[in-house]
Amino acid sequence: MKFALKSIVAATAFVAVGVASAANVTVAGNNAAVFNNMTFAGSGGLAFSAELMGALDTGKVQVTPVGGAIGNITKDTDGFYTSAAVSTGIANLTIDNVANKVMAVATTGGAKQVAPVLKSVSSGGELTVTNLRIDLNAKKVYADLFSTNAMNAAGDKTLLNFNLWDIMGKAQYDVDGNFTSYDSSTAIVGTTLIGGPGTYQNTLNGLKVTTGGFDAFSKGLGLLSLGKSALLGVNDFGTMTSTIVATAAVPEPSTYALMGLGLVGLSLVARRRAK
Repeated sequence: MKFALKSIVAATAFVAVGVASAANVTVAGNNAAVFNNMTFAGSGGLAFSAELMGALDTGKVQVTPVGGAIGNITKDTDGFYTSAAVSTGIANLTIDNVANKVMAVATTGGAKQVAPVLKSVSSGGELTVTNLRIDLNAKKVYADLFSTNAMNAAGDKTLLNFNLWDIMGKAQYDVDGNFTSYDSSTAIVGTTLIGGPGTYQNTLNGLKVTTGGFDAFSKGLGLLSLGKSALLGVNDFGTMTSTIVATAAVPEPSTYALMGLGLVGLSLVARRRAK
């Protein structure tokens, strides 16, 4: 009975420690680290909206993937964008270690935008948006920004982990095509719960540029009156997608050896009690 009582106390203490240690855990996205007997990999993508492509057309802005990102950028015979999207690998995930819920996704790579000198539209500039971090809980997107121009009143040409967009949901328009609101129920479509090995996908709709983000875009690209007016008309910058692949981790040989030692130890304890 004493042994049983001690065991119960020890087990209770163990559970208490487990509850107390509940926290967000950051896991590499290249199958390099194990969490809950799984490794993770995947990709993230950003597709520009028609509104944003229209603003880019106004400024004759050229978009180029950077940092290992893959681009799907096409134009028609007149040089206007028909699609503009970039995709890249997931660098890491932040996971709630109790609920197994993905709280944030980070990617590497991005896109460089180059605006030429164009009367009343732009005085010229370059802006690179890279290393996105999506906070799924707060519904915010952060990025590292680099420009040839100062992007704020402080004169910064580099802004790290900068809140560029808020995830609002699909933009809604009236019969005349005027923006009316965002459908918040569509902000994040898909699951953020990792229930075991498998493929998990999310679609993030309605990227609304923050006030600071608008200033960074405007100053970074050197936008003038017509360029700013075109950017102001962009209510939805685009759609983001993430695909997370969770794979069952394969124990290393050393792990099997430790398991064997553990079983031997349990066997010896059982034999001792039997005597």
